[in-house]
Amino acid sequence: MTRGRANMHNSLAQGQSAEEPPFMPDASDLGVDGDAAAAACLGLGLPEEAERHLQLAGLSYHRDEEALAHLQAAWQAAPGHAAVYIGLYRFYFYKNRLQEALDVARDCLRKAALDNGLPEDWRAAKATDANFGSFDAILPRFFLFTLKGYGYLHLRLGQLDEGRAAIEKLLELDPGDKLGGKVLLNVLERQIHGDED
Repeated sequence: MTRGRANMHNSLAQGQSAEEPPFMPDASDLGVDGDAAAAACLGLGLPEEAERHLQLAGLSYHRDEEALAHLQAAWQAAPGHAAVYIGLYRFYFYKNRLQEALDVARDCLRKAALDNGLPEDWRAAKATDANFGSFDAILPRFFLFTLKGYGYLHLRLGQLDEGRAAIEKLLELDPGDKLGGKVLLNVLERQIHGDED
């Protein structure tokens, strides 16, 4: 890793709270209420077996193989369910297995696009395609969180062009910057221009 990319990695890592992954909050974090589609997407309606395996994965987090076995069992019980994507993403993210977290983010971004009726390629999404401006619109907000995580992970992995494109798309869809995309873009700009604190 070059010095510049190492600095980028450190700046992004320090700018991210240890308690809060850059995307994929729980359904409760998003304020899911009576919207059945949003609830099903973000965790409610999860089969009991999958929910049990996700809980066991959390309890066995410090034992990688056991936790992953539970996550895989949750996937088999509820393939493609957002709650399982969230579990997989958080496991890889907190274990600093960023490439694997990115693989999950990429798949989840396609799912979030489909759930919102958006083009599969996030680059083609337009601000008028969904209710991105409302923080109460759960499915569009989930897409934005996922896009933010996708961009963030590319930046952390030194894939700056793709990371920048994703964060710029996030800001296009979220011009009020409710999700904090400008922070990531500012860190990127400072690093590129050599302005270190």
